[in-house]
Amino acid sequence: MTAAKLQVSIAACSDQGVKPDNEDFFGSLIPEEPQLTLKGITAAIADGMSGSDAGKQASDCCITSFLADYYSTPDSWSVKKSGQQILSATNSWLYSQGQLRYESAKGMVSTFSVLILKSTTAYVFHIGDSRIYRFRKGNLEQITRDHRVWVDKEKNYLNRAMGIEPHLEVDFHTFPVEQNDLYILTTDGVHDFIDDKTIREIVAHGGEDLQQLAEAIVARAGSNASDDNLTCQLVRVNRLPLAREDEILRRHANLPFPPPLSPGMILDGYRIEEELHASKRTQIYRAYDTRTNTRVILKTPSILYDDDTHYIEHFLHEEWAGKRIQHKNVLKVLGTDREKSCIYYVTEYIEGQTLREWMDSTPKPYIREIRKIVEQIAKGLRAFHRMEMLHQDLKPENIMIDSAGVVKIIDFGSVKIAGIAEITPLDHQSEDQVVGTLNYTAPEYHLGQRGTVKSDLFSLGVITYEMINGALPFGQDMPEKPNRLNLSSLEYVPSFHNNPMVPIWIDGALRKATAINPQLRYDALSEFLYDLSTPNPQFLGSEEQLPLAQRNPLAFWKGLTALSILANLILLYLLSR
Repeated sequence: MTAAKLQVSIAACSDQGVKPDNEDFFGSLIPEEPQLTLKGITAAIADGMSGSDAGKQASDCCITSFLADYYSTPDSWSVKKSGQQILSATNSWLYSQGQLRYESAKGMVSTFSVLILKSTTAYVFHIGDSRIYRFRKGNLEQITRDHRVWVDKEKNYLNRAMGIEPHLEVDFHTFPVEQNDLYILTTDGVHDFIDDKTIREIVAHGGEDLQQLAEAIVARAGSNASDDNLTCQLVRVNRLPLAREDEILRRHANLPFPPPLSPGMILDGYRIEEELHASKRTQIYRAYDTRTNTRVILKTPSILYDDDTHYIEHFLHEEWAGKRIQHKNVLKVLGTDREKSCIYYVTEYIEGQTLREWMDSTPKPYIREIRKIVEQIAKGLRAFHRMEMLHQDLKPENIMIDSAGVVKIIDFGSVKIAGIAEITPLDHQSEDQVVGTLNYTAPEYHLGQRGTVKSDLFSLGVITYEMINGALPFGQDMPEKPNRLNLSSLEYVPSFHNNPMVPIWIDGALRKATAINPQLRYDALSEFLYDLSTPNPQFLGSEEQLPLAQRNPLAFWKGLTALSILANLILLYLLSR
C-alpha cells in the first residue's frame, strides 16, 4: 500500500479591472518527488505597488524567481532558511535596479505573500498588503497582517514591501495544516472591496469548484467598484501525508539486510577484504570495487535491528546526509548507479589513523600542530552548518587524519538535518536517549534542549582541550546521567593544572568554547579559531588578576621551596654564631 502523499487543488482568477494593465502576478508549483516531500507545494501572490515605476516587473520577478529558486536550494535546508535567502536576494536586486534604472526608492516595488505546504505544516512569508486567509470548518481567518500605515481615513501608504529598502523585514510564521483547509490569497483590489464576511459566505456556500469560487470572489469585488487589479488564488488541502512519513529515506527500507560478510565475498561488485570495525549497531568493511578498481569502505547495519524501522530510517538518513556534503574535510559518501541487493552504503577509503590514535601516539604535540587539526575540523563542521546540518557526535574517534595530514569528519550517524526534521523528527529522543558521546556531547542535549551550531562548537572545544592538556576540561567524566543540578556543579579545570606551558589566553579560549551555558560560548567557529591563534586582551587581563599559585603552580612551589631553603640556611647561620 502506497503511503499517503500531500495532495492539493489550486485555482486562480486575475483581472485588470478598471486599470489599463494588470500589475498583479500569482503562481503555484506542485513538484514531483522527491521535491514534493523535501520542499513542499508553493503558492504565491504579488501586487506591483501603485505609483511604482516598474511595479509589474517587480511583481513578476517576485513570483517567477521564488518559484524557480526555492526548488533549487539544498534539500537539507529548512523552509525558513531557503525562503529568507531567496527573498533577501530578490529584494536586493529589486532595490538596486530601482535605484539604477529609475533613481527612486519606488522604482521596482511589490507586495509579496507566499504559502508553502510541506508535510503537515504550513509556512508563510509575507510583506506588504496582499493577504492570505484560511477557511477552516466554517471559520475564515486572516493569517497575514497588512503592512500599511493610515495617515487619515482617506490616505495610507505601504511601509514595507519588496524592493523599497535595501534591508528586508519579512513576516514568517508556521502552523499545522488540516485536511480540507482552504487557503485564499488575494490582492488589495479584492479584499479592500469585499469584506471578510462576504468572502466566507462565498467559499462556504459556493460549491466545490475552486475555479468558480475564485471567479466569484473577483467578480464580487469588481461589482463593488474596485479601482485596482483583482487577483484571487485558492489552495485546498485534499489529503495530508502521514505524520513522520518520509518516503525519501524509506525508499530502500524494504531491502533485506546484508548477509554476514567475510573476506573474499563479493556484494554487488564489492569484494570484501577485511572487517575493520564491528559494534552492536553496524559493521565496517574495507572492500575493493571490482567495477572501478578502487578501494572503498562498506558500512552495513546490524542484523540485530532488521525489524526496527526507526533504526533503518536512521541508517538511511546517514547516507542521505553524507551524499549532500562535498568537502575535503568530510568523509565522502560515494554514489553509484548499480542496484543494491541489500541495505548498506559506500564511502571513500582513508589510509590513516583516527584522531584518538594520533593523540595516543603524540602525547605532547606542538600547539601549531593542534591548531592545524582544529582548523580543518572547523572547516568540515562549517560544511555541515552551511547545509543546515548539525553533526551532534563530534569526538576523536569520529575524526580521521590521512597519510597526507588531511583531517576528515567521518561519521553521520547522529546528524540532524533541518529540512528533514520538518518532515519527520528523526532527532526525537526520549530522556534516556541523547545523541552523541557522553564527554563530548553539549550539556544542552542532556537538558532536553535543541542543539545549535554552539553545540558542535562545545564538542570541538572539548577535543581541543584534550589535545592540548591530555585531559577533559572538567577534570573527570561527565555525570552518568547529567541533569541541571549536577551540570551546574561542574567546574572548568584551568589548563595550567594539566599543562603549565599553556598561555592563559589560549586557556581563555578553551574555557569559553566549553562553557556549560551555550549563551556564554562563542557565536561562531571563526571566533574560537581566531582566539586560539591571537591573544584576546579579555583573557590576558584575567591572567594579571590570578595569584601566582593559580597562574603557574609549578613556579609558585619552586619559589616557595627556594625561599624555605634560604630561610633555613639563614637560621642555621644565625644559630652557629
